[in-house]
Amino acid sequence: MLEQLQEGLEKIVRNLRNEGKITESNISETLRSVRRSLLEADVNYKVVKEFINNVQEKAIGVTVTKSLNPGQQVIKIFHDELTKLLGAKQYHLKTADMPPTVILLAGLQGCGKTTFAAKLAHLLKKQNHKPLLVPVDIYRPAAVKQLEVLGKQIDVPVFSEKSKVVKRAVEAVNYARKQHLDTIIIDTAGRLHVDDQMMKELEALKKALKPQNILFVVDGMTGQDAVNTASAFNERLGFDAIILTKMDSDTRGGAALSIVNVTGKPIMYIGTGEKPENIEPFYPDRIANRILGMGDVVSLVEKVQAAVDADQAAILEKKLRKQQFTLEDYLDQLKQIKKMGPVENILEMIPGFSRMKMKKIKVDDKEFTRAEVIIQSMTREERRNPSLINGSRRKRIAKGSGTQSSDVNRLLNQYWQLVKMSKQMGKLKLPGNLSAFGM
Repeated sequence: MLEQLQEGLEKIVRNLRNEGKITESNISETLRSVRRSLLEADVNYKVVKEFINNVQEKAIGVTVTKSLNPGQQVIKIFHDELTKLLGAKQYHLKTADMPPTVILLAGLQGCGKTTFAAKLAHLLKKQNHKPLLVPVDIYRPAAVKQLEVLGKQIDVPVFSEKSKVVKRAVEAVNYARKQHLDTIIIDTAGRLHVDDQMMKELEALKKALKPQNILFVVDGMTGQDAVNTASAFNERLGFDAIILTKMDSDTRGGAALSIVNVTGKPIMYIGTGEKPENIEPFYPDRIANRILGMGDVVSLVEKVQAAVDADQAAILEKKLRKQQFTLEDYLDQLKQIKKMGPVENILEMIPGFSRMKMKKIKVDDKEFTRAEVIIQSMTREERRNPSLINGSRRKRIAKGSGTQSSDVNRLLNQYWQLVKMSKQMGKLKLPGNLSAFGM
């Protein structure tokens, strides 16, 4: 996420840290580099101009504090201005005085509305809400079926009575009240472009439902087109907040930095993968940290807490202390790490990881899948006592898992390194020790 922007600004920030004194000359040079990085990341040129002017104005007359050198002080200005650009504070869903709360999703076709509807329902369910998914896209073939499949996966009911768009939505509200469901997520139809028919339908839904939240879902990969579409929707419909999807695929990040400034609306959530759990609340200050290569430890801790069973972690810690950690335990840890989403997204929350990316050190999620298959190809006895695995057993395991003997050797080496580390440290706090898994 935001890889191109991160790489450009991280390099600038690293050079700036070495500056003992901030002058008009080195600030001008730095800001030229920042301007280039922002434009290459597809940030709106007006937004770039305003950002550069604000930083320059504050940096030239900077008062250096005792705890920061001049370079660090300018980095702080960068951080503050980026946070401001991204919306300053997190935006929360508004709730109805009398349930159900109605959430209306709008956006173009292919932006990820239906997938996001399921992700939001999954998140709300984990927060002890009782959501209802309502598909009202009567134009796209299999649109209703897609939401029904997703609803089944996350165990959330889907209201799909066959009736006209507005009538179906109103009936869904009445159904939710009778079933004591507190939140309704309306998945509306999209088009390939903004058209009058689409807007009239959304206006009719808005008038009939009076939703507490109208969320505009936009594909983050479309860059400036996303910003232009959001502006058109806002002028006609008026929405409360923005959802940026497919941000795990967007290396540039221009939409995230432009859309708040241009529309005046906050970003509420970002989609970071295809699975139901791949959704993150949008915290402007945390995203600013990531862009500047400072990591995001708070979000990382929250992800670990959400994905990991505390009781299992305590049991694992005891096993490590007593040197009873087996490959079955190792497999359990791999599965828990995978729950947290794409590994590279997790690692970029660790301060300094962006420097590893600058060195082209890549982390492949397929390694986790390969490790799982190898361990599952072992006998229970081998998983519980890896010392039994000799040359012939390794060949059998490699054949059974469709891998090479070298892959089996690598996995076993990682396992023994973890065992050795636990002996040296006496106590290894888990979960989340990614370096122990060969990261």
